Amino acid sequence: MKKTNYSYIGIAFIVLVFGIIFIPKIIDRISNDDVIRNESRSDLAGDKKVPLSDLAFIEINGEPKKVPAFSFTNQNGKIITHKDYEGKVYVIEFFFTTCPTICPRMNANLIQIQNTFKDFEDFGVASFTINPDYDTPEILKAYAEHYGVINPNWHLMTGDKNSVYKLANEGFNLYTGENAEVEGGFEHSGNFALIDKNGFIRSRKDGFGNPIIYYRGIVSEAEQVDEDGVKEEISALKKDIKKLLNE
Repeated sequence: MKKTNYSYIGIAFIVLVFGIIFIPKIIDRISNDDVIRNESRSDLAGDKKVPLSDLAFIEINGEPKKVPAFSFTNQNGKIITHKDYEGKVYVIEFFFTTCPTICPRMNANLIQIQNTFKDFEDFGVASFTINPDYDTPEILKAYAEHYGVINPNWHLMTGDKNSVYKLANEGFNLYTGENAEVEGGFEHSGNFALIDKNGFIRSRKDGFGNPIIYYRGIVSEAEQVDEDGVKEEISALKKDIKKLLNE
């Protein structure tokens, strides 16, 4: 009987020592947010751990696709690179100022988006001209003023043509090309890409759980609109921009 009592005393002593040594450390880790709680987190967000939205990461060969490095001149004659967009949610488009077909619709939609997020300093737009031989900074500035570009993070950029086309066709898989047989002399998809604060390409998923990858910057007259008369594709993009701004 005495031996059993000694065993209980020994176990109690071990538990006491464990509590003295380890419980303060556990409390310290929790207070410093080192213990991961039951919420969605991602190392892709960097050192700052934040809840992720339900938007998909676009992957290439199993790795999340980031915006390629770029460096061009904007409408104010300033050199802009991908680093200027770090920490911002932004939309990417490829266009040209003399486009007689889809570009006016694309940029009218972007103006609508700009105005929706006018109070967000961490929202921007990156517009790359596919006709840089004509679209000088001066031409781009006049174009921006005509459409009502007021967001300081909306850069309309021009530069080396080969670099622009490589960025579009290889960096984003957003087709651009010259074609003398089409109206305006250039071809492009008219799609927008959505980028998160860490430079990753993001999108919502379709009904089968697959990323839609891009958002249509063009909406046909026959396409349905919601109850407020807002084009559904642009309405979806706005909702997804808001999700990324909250990440």
